[in-house]
Amino acid sequence: MADCARKFLLATVLALLCFSWTIAASDGPFIVAHKKAALTRLKSDIERISISIDIYNEGSATAYDVSLYDDNWSQDVFEIVAGNTSMSWERLDAGASLSHSFELEAKKKTVFYGAPAVITFRIPTKAALQEAFSTPILPLDILADRPPEKKFDWAKKLMAKYGSLISVISIVVLFVYLLASPSKSNAAKKKR
Repeated sequence: MADCARKFLLATVLALLCFSWTIAASDGPFIVAHKKAALTRLKSDIERISISIDIYNEGSATAYDVSLYDDNWSQDVFEIVAGNTSMSWERLDAGASLSHSFELEAKKKTVFYGAPAVITFRIPTKAALQEAFSTPILPLDILADRPPEKKFDWAKKLMAKYGSLISVISIVVLFVYLLASPSKSNAAKKKR
């Protein structure tokens, strides 16, 4: 599953790059948007989803009346906790970027497949609004039963790998310490 997701993400990025190279020669704005989601478990039955959308103008001109719409979050599954799912800016200069984020709280246990966010903008030389889409997010397994985090796995792996070596070194160090330190009975005999 993770390998398939990586291949999909790589293919999406390569497609965007190829498309951007063909468009970059033209005069005008070229909008690229990246949408990210992060899950945070607050309690066993509450999970927060932090959404962040970065918008870049990779073109050679300013985009005006830039608007972001990400209304793909079902109200029976999610509740908006912080921020807004839509936002507007007056302009986005060439080579500049904008960022928008909001938080949702999950109401149900489900696997959610999010759609890309829609970005609309105006070019002074064209009458019609232009439209761009963000990258889609990977499926979110919301309120899934996850195994508890194993905090000491790294210590167990180290002990499994180097445990015998540590034991031998400890025994040698203890033996040298016993030989080098004077015993209490020898110290008592010397005082008499």
